[in-house]
Order: sequence, then structure tokens, then C-alpha cells
Amino acid sequence: MTVAAPPDRPAPRAAAGRVRLYSWLLLALGTFGFAAFWTLAAVSLDRQLAWLAVLGALDIAWMLRLGGWRPGWTRAAAGLVATALIVLVANWGIVAGQLSGPFGLDLASSATKLGPNLFWTLFHLANGGPELIWIGLGLVVAAVASR
Repeated sequence: MTVAAPPDRPAPRAAAGRVRLYSWLLLALGTFGFAAFWTLAAVSLDRQLAWLAVLGALDIAWMLRLGGWRPGWTRAAAGLVATALIVLVANWGIVAGQLSGPFGLDLASSATKLGPNLFWTLFHLANGGPELIWIGLGLVVAAVASR
């Protein structure tokens, strides 16, 4: 016969650590998975698809809720940073994908050879007013939906 622990007993530290690791892994998977999706869609359609920043923000807000993050400004800040990382990684991949053909490289090789100055220049050339508005809207949606 086993005796159940009282309901007011705190959870062991190891279990709390695993849940925390799980939530960080889920956030990283959502961030880099969506950035990969955005990159492949934009390179295959030969368009920037900046409106995907808003969908990425909603995806991150959902991942934060699934990961058990407590509501508040910490979760909103995590959503904002993760969405900004999606935008950065996706646009890095889009620039690398556009440069890979003329240089005869695959996407991964082109992405590792791309420097920050060339990326910044090509990012500004490719993203005009509407794209920057979509990216800014995505960041606002990330902060609001992740709270």
C-alpha cells in the first residue's frame, strides 16, 4: 500500500527544471522552424513575404502558451525577441538564397559566407515601406499576443 503525497507539497526541483527546459526547446523549435518555413517559401516564390512576420508572431505566442510560460511582461519580451529572431534569420536565409544561385553555392554555404554588411545592404534594398510595416506590425502583434 502506498501513501499519496499531500496536495500542498511542492514539486521536486528536477521536474520543474525539465518543464523549463521543455519550454525553452519549444520556443527555439518554433522560432527556427518558422524562420525555415518563411525562408523556403520566400526563396521558392521569389518574394519577400513580409506578412509572414505577423503569422510568426502568432506562432510564437502559441508556443509560449504551450510551453507553460506565465503571462506577463517576461512572456511578452520573450515573444518579441523570438519574433525579431524569426525576422532576422528568415531574411538572412532569403538573402543567402538569392545569392546562392549566381555564386553556384547551396543555401547553407551561401548563408555561412554572407557577412553582416552585405546582408544589411541587401535587406534594405529588398524591404521597402510595405515590408517594413509588416515586420513592425509583426513585432507589435508578438508583444501583445504573447502577454
